[in-house]
Amino acid sequence: MQNNHQTTASVLRIMQLIFFTALIMYFGKTLFIPLFFGLLIAIVMYPVCKWLEAHGWNKALSITACLFIVTILFVLLFVILLWQIKILAGESPEIINGLKAALPGVQKWLINIAGVSISMDHISSEEFFSVISSMLGAVFQNAVNTLFILFLTPVYTALIMYHRKVLVQYLRLITPVKYNQQLDVILRQTVHTYFNYIKGMVLVYLIVGILNSIGLFALGVNHALLFGMLCAIMTIIPYIGIFISALLPITVAWIDTGNIWYPVAIVAIFGFVQYLEANIIFPKVVGTQLNVSTLAMLVAIIAGGIIWGVAGMVLFIPFVAILKIITDNVEEWKAINLLLSR
Repeated sequence: MQNNHQTTASVLRIMQLIFFTALIMYFGKTLFIPLFFGLLIAIVMYPVCKWLEAHGWNKALSITACLFIVTILFVLLFVILLWQIKILAGESPEIINGLKAALPGVQKWLINIAGVSISMDHISSEEFFSVISSMLGAVFQNAVNTLFILFLTPVYTALIMYHRKVLVQYLRLITPVKYNQQLDVILRQTVHTYFNYIKGMVLVYLIVGILNSIGLFALGVNHALLFGMLCAIMTIIPYIGIFISALLPITVAWIDTGNIWYPVAIVAIFGFVQYLEANIIFPKVVGTQLNVSTLAMLVAIIAGGIIWGVAGMVLFIPFVAILKIITDNVEEWKAINLLLSR
């Protein structure tokens, strides 16, 4: 009876810890999102920084070089996407006209299939502009938040890399003495795993983007490079990103051609490329996998989306992977390790 009471009390303490941690993370997301993005970038760039320091570079110059490399990669990607979006924007009047022409057909299809009727006649111009203003306000707020994160993330990255020895020493002080050896192993495995994982995933996204673009180009879809690379980049949000990013090329192809088989063909191409990515490209290119179960990843994605939105969907997967590495090396946490393991 006493053991059951202790077990219940232990479960309640864990639930309280999870609840208050989630609460702190939710209300402190302005602080934590750029901080943890900076931490992950610092983990990935640590081997590069260490190599530069071993070849005579001082710490500040090594960190600056690492941030410069990351900045160049993001700027190059942004320039390519901006170039394609500018081309797409030049054709926006034709796309809008095509969408207007297609709306009656969509309305007729909805009436025939589901008995749903959509009409814009009862909406006044004031209501329409009110909706547009709300949408623009939301977009502006999201843009400001994104710029704030983009500004703080490299600052956190530089500070974490510069003070890394102090942070490691802090972890040693708060970790029980009997786990000091495991702490060294966990830190090494985390750095090694994420450096190889991110390096491999960049190559995977590049290959997937090229294959997507080739497939769309073969179908004759306009802006194949933009759509192909966008869908590849959006797969950074597992299970959800591919569906969101595929809507744009499917819609454009359907408006341009008026043929339902083009969207079907696009879905088939993306599905085939995703099959190649999951079963051939990813296992061959990425040498070190996270080895986390699909259930744990899905729970992490949903929890991250609830707490931090899209940023949480991206960040919570590394959190689960790091927790998996910790449970691999701590005997008392083998039960959690069983739930996380593939």
